[in-house]
Amino acid sequence: MHRTTRIKITELNPHLMCALCGGYFIDATTIVECLHSFCKTCIVRYLETNKYCPMCDVQVHKTRPLLSIRSDKTLQDIVYKLVPGLFKDEMKRRRDFYAAYPLTEVPNGSNEDRGEVLEQDKGALGDDEIVSLSIEFYEGGRDREEKKGLLENGDGDKEKQTGVRFLRCPAAMTVMHLAKFLRNKMDVPSKYKVEVLYEDEPLKEYYTLMDIAYIYPWRRNGPLPLKYRVQPACKRLTLPTVPTPSEASGATTAANGGTSNCLQTPSSTSRGRKMTVNGAPCPP
Repeated sequence: MHRTTRIKITELNPHLMCALCGGYFIDATTIVECLHSFCKTCIVRYLETNKYCPMCDVQVHKTRPLLSIRSDKTLQDIVYKLVPGLFKDEMKRRRDFYAAYPLTEVPNGSNEDRGEVLEQDKGALGDDEIVSLSIEFYEGGRDREEKKGLLENGDGDKEKQTGVRFLRCPAAMTVMHLAKFLRNKMDVPSKYKVEVLYEDEPLKEYYTLMDIAYIYPWRRNGPLPLKYRVQPACKRLTLPTVPTPSEASGATTAANGGTSNCLQTPSSTSRGRKMTVNGAPCPP
């Protein structure tokens, strides 16, 4: 069985924090030559007077060091997802700044640079947030393509054609809990297992809905699309019992004509002879 290992955010801090300011990355920017990352404002300010990486002293560029740095959006998205509230606080700081200085030009003119992007638009979720999801039976091959074609052509009701059901669940709900809910709802026998999928990929039982939202390309422009299927559960193999040494020796002795713990029936040669039990005679 796979066991979920929880990692504290403090253990990941060395990979998420800027060495120049000591805070979490904001607009993470990476030096091309050595791949060390910093906040954009921190590294730009540093390279105004230095041409070497502040961590490994590799030369960034002889004359124009700003040509050798690149924005690292993937790293920044990881930081926003791992640090609760960081994205929300940063957007608020940007909105407050441009409200105080309305004549200041926005560098790229994007909504995120102006702080006008909400957490919902970014795809970030909180543990206590409610997630809307759709669940339907997984069908592969030709049947699924035929149903898809019917829906695209507007033939038939969507819920009747696909059996789609809609649920509202906490973001901290695991796939295992969702599978148990489906099992109880559909009265699935214990000899079958319920498996939850995202598109064609089975999901781990310990994934939460928040994990699915971060791992897979769901942008919250609709319910989280999940599927399920019912499969036979793996049968447990019963191993033969190994006899203890005393049982094995007793069976061997009995097989060789010796005494054993089993009750022996009188043989035919004992007929007509007197038999005693605990010293008392008994009839043949």
